[in-house]
Amino acid sequence: MATAGEQLVSGPSVEAVINYVVDTGEKVVNVPSTPGGGKSSHIGEYEEKAVSVTDARSLVPDLSIDREGFALVPHETTVADFYEPDQITKIYNPEIEALIKLHTGAKDVVVFDHTLRAGDETIRKTKMVREPVQRAHNDYTIRSGPMRVQDWFGEEEAKPLLERRFAIINIWRSISGAIETMPLTICDARSVAQSDLIAAERRAKERIGETYRLAHNANHKWFYFPLMQKNEAMLIKSYESEDDGRARFTPHTAFADPTTPEDATPRQSIETRVFAFF
Repeated sequence: MATAGEQLVSGPSVEAVINYVVDTGEKVVNVPSTPGGGKSSHIGEYEEKAVSVTDARSLVPDLSIDREGFALVPHETTVADFYEPDQITKIYNPEIEALIKLHTGAKDVVVFDHTLRAGDETIRKTKMVREPVQRAHNDYTIRSGPMRVQDWFGEEEAKPLLERRFAIINIWRSISGAIETMPLTICDARSVAQSDLIAAERRAKERIGETYRLAHNANHKWFYFPLMQKNEAMLIKSYESEDDGRARFTPHTAFADPTTPEDATPRQSIETRVFAFF
């Protein structure tokens, strides 16, 4: 794991509740929500903990996905409608691959997945998208990161790729105005101990995978970017193959911002996942 090192200078913060897993030694299982309004379900014990979530906007120039595990970058897109699959495939995916090459120096970048989410049930049903995730998690584990490469490329093509340093990076953004409700909070990777990361089976309809759920540790440092705009992209490292001090896993979750106005517009977002090979 990345070491704690020098912590980020604190900015304004809000008090929020994070859903943490409790490490009882029993198997943890997550059945993710389904497009159209299907709710997620869980096997395992969870606890709510009040934490301070710091506004990271003033820290943007100092953030690095190789140190803290996350960053915020400006990014214009020419996509007119994120609910049109062809626009995702033909326009957005190439934009994202270019973005990650630019900001990481990766030689090869491949988009392999994306998830659309909405905070409003009507939108979820009409657009066939999923609900925000409100439990602290990291999308891949030390085991499932390489497995995802094998699943995507096939065993033979994956062999030389897995000999290279690679990362799995999530690119998260608004697709409709500012994010006013259920923003994403990210945990500084340096504040997370390996023992805080609890492997959980992910039972999706299409395949069985493995993610990390996060157990509480008072050392955790949580950050967010208030009112993220459509021309901003958050980069989150969810897997790093090298164990050399770089950020490897970056837990995150949607959270209820207590300062959100009652008439706030429900969130609509897209999270794209890429392999970045160096």
